[in-house]
Amino acid sequence: MNLRQRRLLQTLTLFLAGWLAMAATAGTRVEDARLWPAPDHTRLVFDLTGPVEHNVFALKGPDRLVIDLKDAALKARLEALDLSGTPIRRIRSAPRNGNDLRVVLDLKGPIKPRSFQLAPNQQYGNRLVVDLVDENGTRVEQATRPTVTHESSGKRDIIVVVDAGHGGEDPGARGPRGTREKDVTLRLAKTLADRINGMPGYTAKLTRTGDYYIGLRERTVLARKYSADLFVSVHADAFRDPEPRGASVFALSQRGATSETARWLAQTENRSDLIGGTGGVSLDGRDEMLAGVLLDLSMTASINASLNVGGDVLNYLDDVARLHKSRVEQAAFVVLKSPDIPSILVESGFISNPTEERALGSEQYRRKIAGAIASGIDRYFRKTPPPGTLLAWKKRQGQADASVSQYRIQRGDTLSQVARDNQVSVNELMRFNGLDDDRVMVGQTLRIPAS
Repeated sequence: MNLRQRRLLQTLTLFLAGWLAMAATAGTRVEDARLWPAPDHTRLVFDLTGPVEHNVFALKGPDRLVIDLKDAALKARLEALDLSGTPIRRIRSAPRNGNDLRVVLDLKGPIKPRSFQLAPNQQYGNRLVVDLVDENGTRVEQATRPTVTHESSGKRDIIVVVDAGHGGEDPGARGPRGTREKDVTLRLAKTLADRINGMPGYTAKLTRTGDYYIGLRERTVLARKYSADLFVSVHADAFRDPEPRGASVFALSQRGATSETARWLAQTENRSDLIGGTGGVSLDGRDEMLAGVLLDLSMTASINASLNVGGDVLNYLDDVARLHKSRVEQAAFVVLKSPDIPSILVESGFISNPTEERALGSEQYRRKIAGAIASGIDRYFRKTPPPGTLLAWKKRQGQADASVSQYRIQRGDTLSQVARDNQVSVNELMRFNGLDDDRVMVGQTLRIPAS
């Protein structure tokens, strides 16, 4: 080795030693990183060895986001992140000002950043969360006009918004075999939405369609955007020991209603919102006492409707699953705090119970739970259909038979499965629909006799 090569090796050795020393003395290390693409934002999460001071700002020409972390070193391989489905073209990083770290996201277009830190929980340690919000709304499913079922009648569908609890960075509860609540709720929500969409006169909307997180308040905002007639949030319960089991249904408590009324009256952005949906009553410009009375009336009606639909759902769940409580419970869950949309939360079982964890992992069991929830919803709305809907029109015309419901065949359905879901025999279902054999086709509508 000549002199020039020895000097180059010494320089590289000194540089590497300095870099390792700097990394070793850095106060916080970025151990890992994750990306969660959602329709209206993308969430970037850094796993940290401790809290970190940080600064986030956006630049233009070209669009990029700069994330500065003070007294921090990078251990994670950011280049290994899958950027598909995100607004990020490339991720770069470099040391800055000695022990600081700078991460730069090269973007496909403008975004609005927001960031916050999370304390350790049962699954993760310290985290820095950076949300890239889609300012233009180009990736968000726009709230549509109410679906018209039949052009001849011009009557709209009943809109049911189905909310899969947790998601993304929030896994929810975890079962003894490692089953995550967020996965169970998403599968159950999709099954329930398919079942509801299969009932004439109904349209289901999902708050989330993939593994990403939506804020609790944002879920109710989505329900309002969809002009929902009902909001259903599905979860899987958990307890510190494996013994408790059974399904539950919750509605909003009066204490939760009181706190939400105060919040609505205190926040000026709520004043222009309509209570009662399109064509409802705005609180804008009304004095405090009148606004409070109107909101209390709306809240009371919403809770009463929630208790009624929850009772019907619970009755059907009792036919397919064990119940944890035999009546609708009430609690101050944030997702139930809509002032004018009947809202229920269904705990489909205890994921902490080994038996129910296995059951919730079964597609057949989830179909039974979804079928029971859908039947309870249908029973409630056939008794009290919202004005302007197909069910209300049929009831006035004398076409709604309380002893008969209908189901539209979905992909993967079999006649025996439909019969099991509705607690009738295959032969009875064939006779009731004039079928010669048990073959069914996608899109075919079956009449379901009362069980």
